[in-house]
Amino acid sequence: MKIMVTGGAGFIGSNFIRYFLKQYPYDEIINVDLLTYAGNLNNLADISEGLRFIKADIADKASLEPLFKEGLDAVINFAAESHVDRSIVQPELFVKTNVLGTQTILDLSKKYGIHKFIQVSTDEVYGSLGSTGLFTEDTPLQPNSPYSASKAGADLLVRAYYETYGLPVNITRCSNNYGPYQFPEKLIPLMIYNAMNGRPLPLYGDGMNVRDWLYVEDHCRAIDIVLRNGKNGEVYNIGGNNERNNLQVIRTILELLNKPESLITHVADRLGHDRRYAIDSSKIRTQLGWVPKYSYEDGIRCTIQWYQDHLDWLEQVLTGECDHSAG
Repeated sequence: MKIMVTGGAGFIGSNFIRYFLKQYPYDEIINVDLLTYAGNLNNLADISEGLRFIKADIADKASLEPLFKEGLDAVINFAAESHVDRSIVQPELFVKTNVLGTQTILDLSKKYGIHKFIQVSTDEVYGSLGSTGLFTEDTPLQPNSPYSASKAGADLLVRAYYETYGLPVNITRCSNNYGPYQFPEKLIPLMIYNAMNGRPLPLYGDGMNVRDWLYVEDHCRAIDIVLRNGKNGEVYNIGGNNERNNLQVIRTILELLNKPESLITHVADRLGHDRRYAIDSSKIRTQLGWVPKYSYEDGIRCTIQWYQDHLDWLEQVLTGECDHSAG
């Protein structure tokens, strides 16, 4: 199988490439990434077989079309601007990449007869839950930030290309991922880094915002299952059934690193901060047989250990010395 992975130098994309080529060493991946601030070729520096890198913007049709002409079996679209805080400041960047970029690769996929297009989305498109209930695939889309609105727009385009043109697509919507190679602006790697260095751990508001946490390798396995067995046109929610509020997450990190809770520093809440996300993943479990392998407790220990073992990677990312070159 020859697949294009967009955004493969980022957190989830690079973990997927690592997982995929380990499972299928005779397959081929073309990794298309613009290498913005969160894209880092060091995430894949030790992989030499089965992987080709192209530096390109997914909204640039002229750069991508020659790759489609080579013949591709599938496209998996991880490429996205994804940080909510940044979307509040520069929403236009999120529309360009997440909406227009997705439309560009949908058009090329239709033109060149791609056998499967997978849109990797997020539970944030559903909006915010109250204290009870779960997001299902039928939950109405009610995004509350420019980021989640741009992802919802992309999802609707993907659906439209299935309904209008018959393009074989799936949309996956995952809960909050954590694990190796995550850019340290996100909650878990930022708190691990600060705690390891005895720095304050900034916590938005009262810290009671709840997320369902999913170890990234479990997410990668789910995408692989959808790629091979997903029914065309279907949406699949992928969740870990690990609801924790942000304060609980931080306290666990401090406990495992043997650091004091006095490092927690409450800061003003961000705009449009959704209170709770929680995913019902029963559809992918019952129809496709996926189940997560990692408990939250095991996953967070593995994640902390990875960052402790890769301090050089953290320092390179935080100082801007990571590899953004075309290689």
